[in-house]
Amino acid sequence: MIRTFAVIGTLTLAALALAVLLILVWQGKRKPDTSGQYVALGSSFAAGLGLGPREPGSPFVCLRSTNGYPHHLARLTGLSLVDMSCSGSTTEHILKGGQVFLGPQFDAVGDNTRLVTITSGGNDVGYIGDLTLASGRAGFLGKLFLKAPTPVAERNFALVTENLVQVVRAIRVRAPKAVIVLVGYPRLLPDDSSCDALAFGEGAAATGRQVAAGLHEATKLAAEKSAAVFVDMTDASAGHDACSKAPWVNGAATENGAPFHPNMAGAKATAQVVYKAVSGLLATT
Repeated sequence: MIRTFAVIGTLTLAALALAVLLILVWQGKRKPDTSGQYVALGSSFAAGLGLGPREPGSPFVCLRSTNGYPHHLARLTGLSLVDMSCSGSTTEHILKGGQVFLGPQFDAVGDNTRLVTITSGGNDVGYIGDLTLASGRAGFLGKLFLKAPTPVAERNFALVTENLVQVVRAIRVRAPKAVIVLVGYPRLLPDDSSCDALAFGEGAAATGRQVAAGLHEATKLAAEKSAAVFVDMTDASAGHDACSKAPWVNGAATENGAPFHPNMAGAKATAQVVYKAVSGLLATT
């Protein structure tokens, strides 16, 4: 009898695993909506990880919420939004696809596209993964998938720049008149210290600042090389790091959003900063 129950349990788990796999494949193979006036691309900092309800119809693996900055920006601009951002994605996933059966994010760009925002690169260089591991908040699954930190000098910031340039060029082929914006990452760490909110010491904070600086420069350089608009969220978020009195990002503990990601104030602030940068340009398209 016990053996029978064990067999039934194993078969049930296998059936559930197969069902999940089929759903992920189905979601990944759906053709994206290309009718949006505004297409948002990027990783969890754009997807609004942990900021609210899952965006209806979005792939489960993307953990995309209805409160990421693209949704706030869409309301400010009045443009119809197709949000392709996906937590865990890299610049290569935007360009070539391959994230859990998903195709290239930029495939949503179409004839109606007037605005494209891109926030990506952090996963390429292990930025948030490092901070999560250092804080001890990775958990069992996190420790399985997150790699131990590598020296900052060995991280491929040049590839981030190269891929972002290619993304911008690919978008221009499909939407030559669209305003394309590379949105940098907001400031997570204070300039020269750590704090209890981060749950790690000055050593990890110093390394994190180096990675953040490299990512900032890689994104800025990509904008210069591709003639895209660069929105400097590092500068815009000065005084709003995770250790500040009015943070736009979370430390290790959270009230809204995910650890080491934008909170609701940060998502809204990012939308405001981007809107200020593009509103005049959109008026001429």
